[in-house]
Amino acid sequence: MAGNTATHMLSAQLMRGLLEVNVEGCVGAPDELFGFAERHNPKRAFLFVSKVLGRHIPVRPSVMNASFEHLAAKIPADLPGPVVVIGMAETAVGLGAGVHRAYSRTRPDTLYMVSTRHPTGTELFTRFEEEHSHASAHLIHMPLEPEALLNARSLVLVDDEASTGKTFINLHRALVDAGMNQLERVVTCVLTDWSGNAVRNSIGASTQQVSLLQGCYQFNEDLEAPLPQMPAVGTVEAGNWPLSARNNWGRLGVREVHDSLAPGLQVKPGDRVLVVGTSEFVWRPFLLAERLERAGADVHFSSTSRSPIALGHAIGHALSFSDNYGLGIPNFLYNVSPGQFDRVLICSETPAQAVSAQLLEILGAEVIVDEQ
Repeated sequence: MAGNTATHMLSAQLMRGLLEVNVEGCVGAPDELFGFAERHNPKRAFLFVSKVLGRHIPVRPSVMNASFEHLAAKIPADLPGPVVVIGMAETAVGLGAGVHRAYSRTRPDTLYMVSTRHPTGTELFTRFEEEHSHASAHLIHMPLEPEALLNARSLVLVDDEASTGKTFINLHRALVDAGMNQLERVVTCVLTDWSGNAVRNSIGASTQQVSLLQGCYQFNEDLEAPLPQMPAVGTVEAGNWPLSARNNWGRLGVREVHDSLAPGLQVKPGDRVLVVGTSEFVWRPFLLAERLERAGADVHFSSTSRSPIALGHAIGHALSFSDNYGLGIPNFLYNVSPGQFDRVLICSETPAQAVSAQLLEILGAEVIVDEQ
């Protein structure tokens, strides 16, 4: 990905207004990194949809990994340690894991954690709010290595995009108030950053913002447009299929995660395979997708989401179905059509019977369950 310093003006006419962006710097071409969409959310109408994240648009694992590597290379190598990397639920838990994997190759003193909307039944460290979100509450669990969190001198916060920077500011404040008071450096790490210097201006000069794209936006809202009905997806309660804390890939803090999902799975070169993560369970499925891509299959990766998004712009197709955690909330899979792939593998951290039978039938999919 070559750097691009040319200014690009882009816009999208949404039902609730005109979104205009000014791209001031970008690794590669802006339209290769993101597109636009409209939320079913009265709090914020617009959404920047990443084309390299593997959440709302299926992406080859190798393309996703390139974004992990480029972002990690922008994080200062000399951050004082220990370093804690936090990926933001739900959209950026896999991105954060990928950035952590790349960065930790030369920094063994790094711990990866995620914010989550799924309680594990273990002790909470803190919680914070993402006010504009369809699901505003985030939980941070106490890690299995509490001292790694409490003694951290550097904090890397990873998300797919930053619109105002307020969520990062809220999280930093919550962490410090909960006892993470040894911090000397803070780095925000995002694919697309529209927040200007908001985080640095709030937290202080010890903060650095890194991204693949920087710019600013303006949303000219049509105040007469009707507000959408947003489905109730904001719960942070335990579902009917409770999570096992032993399947730890980030909620309780990890140094590394091994590729151990479906070790005997075989593919043929050229097979069109879609690997689907579910909700926050995306990193082990991504490692599986990487392995299948290395074996010669034509692999794409995507994930289900609780984010309600309207059709149009970057969202060409949407499937809606019940969540696999037993929460009774709708989940969605975007830009995946029946027959698009030879094989669809839906990966779950809950039992196979918890995965929507409707979704499996529509896509002719198989369920892969994490049994670690």
